Amino acid sequence: MRRVKTLTFIVTLAICCILCRQKAAAQSAGESRGVSVPVVVIGTDTLPSITLQVFEVTDKLPRKLRKQRERWTRLRNAVYVTYPYANSAARILRDVNGRLATLSNKKDRKAYLNAKEKELKAEFGDKLENLSIYQGRVLMKLIDRQSGQNCYAIIKELKGGFNARMWQTVAFFFGGNLKSEYDKEEDRDIEQIVQEIEMYRYFRAYN
Repeated sequence: MRRVKTLTFIVTLAICCILCRQKAAAQSAGESRGVSVPVVVIGTDTLPSITLQVFEVTDKLPRKLRKQRERWTRLRNAVYVTYPYANSAARILRDVNGRLATLSNKKDRKAYLNAKEKELKAEFGDKLENLSIYQGRVLMKLIDRQSGQNCYAIIKELKGGFNARMWQTVAFFFGGNLKSEYDKEEDRDIEQIVQEIEMYRYFRAYN
């Protein structure tokens, strides 16, 4: 901040000197035209007063801080992208479980789940396929946050243990874990970003 103030003072002084030289040159040449500028009166002196545009002079961030900012930006982007999907997943899961509770016949339950799966693939398939592996890991955390169940438990409940184990193996090879659970302390950065999103939506809804 001291360097900013010093730089501002030097620039202001230089501009004042230039304007004073221009005024003196104009008067010595006998010209009637001059440069009109705002002035400030201090005692018996009348001085030019020029307001400079506010700007900041900063040093390049240290490497460690750049890495932290990059990590935060990447996480924030992933949460913003996947949070709507996690909300939809939690809502759909509640609807599916409610519907399954009314179906006692195993054949009817299977037919309903197959139809629902096709419906969801048509609605979300292309969008979810475009997610990066990193975004997919964040999404699994958020699904557990929003639904109270991790992805492994959800698949096991709806599609059976064999399917759950199969997809867990696939996730493992891509560095993921369907059993990932959300922890507010461990995932406090994600929680902070989620709170930011929800606060923004609340503000938009009431303003």
